[in-house]
Amino acid sequence: MAGGLPIEENFLGLEASQSDPETSRVIVVPAPFEATSSYGTGSRRGPGAILEASHHVEFYDCALGFEPVQACGGIATVAPVPFHDLLQKEGETAGAAFADRLEEAVGRWLDAGKFVVTLGGEHSSIVGAFRAHAKRFHDLTVLQLDAHSDLRDEYLDNPWSHASALRRILDFHDHAVQVGIRSEESKERETAGELGVKTFYGHVIARQAEAGEDWISGVVSAARERVYVTLDADVFDPPLVPATGTPEPGGLTWHQMDRLLQRLCSEREVVGFDVSELAPIEGVRVSEYTLAKIIYRFIGYRFG
Repeated sequence: MAGGLPIEENFLGLEASQSDPETSRVIVVPAPFEATSSYGTGSRRGPGAILEASHHVEFYDCALGFEPVQACGGIATVAPVPFHDLLQKEGETAGAAFADRLEEAVGRWLDAGKFVVTLGGEHSSIVGAFRAHAKRFHDLTVLQLDAHSDLRDEYLDNPWSHASALRRILDFHDHAVQVGIRSEESKERETAGELGVKTFYGHVIARQAEAGEDWISGVVSAARERVYVTLDADVFDPPLVPATGTPEPGGLTWHQMDRLLQRLCSEREVVGFDVSELAPIEGVRVSEYTLAKIIYRFIGYRFG
């Protein structure tokens, strides 16, 4: 298998002893595909920005009381999955072809017994990563953390649009839970009902949180024993993560996300996760740093 990226390019800027793909339990796979962004663009630069920002994250996590990189036995970052040759194809064909390519890349690491973290571009870029997991793990829930439902069968005449990411997953999978949704068209709500998608809306979470109610228990209870998490950067409130293609007000706070991931990892088996839709803003680095830190915290909860 391919070796890991050098220190200056890998997640956290790790020495070779902590970032060797052969010995590391966690593999980071950059998947910087972007072809259909319709508002803010630049998500293809998201994976690289997260990796760069991660070099400023402390190895020791003071909230956890340990170093997640030690707990998981190393974090290796591999070369980005290539996609530029696919952009010569029509949008629908490009999206489907990239999904196949990413599925193969992620599947190889899963077969080697690794825990895979995929850093996507636009949200549709991660479909292949989930498909690789769904073929290997039974009784699996895809937990979508997102501001948008992404349940349109197509958007701007492209079924592989970023607005159709979950819909493409549900073409081959049967169980999804959404958290943080704040924007959808009426047809998407109908589709969610038809496909049995359980949705936890952002405005409802906010009201429950303000009232001191335990909204997280509902999310965890709705998930099966095994969970794959797909995190769109816009699930966060825009002041925390402003650098995303379509920011929506009223998103999750850092502490809400932190508590959700902690409970999820303690009560369910998380088999993999991805992060997508970061569109870096020149000179403003809070978004990529926040995402790098939540990825590292997530790894800590998963292996701590």
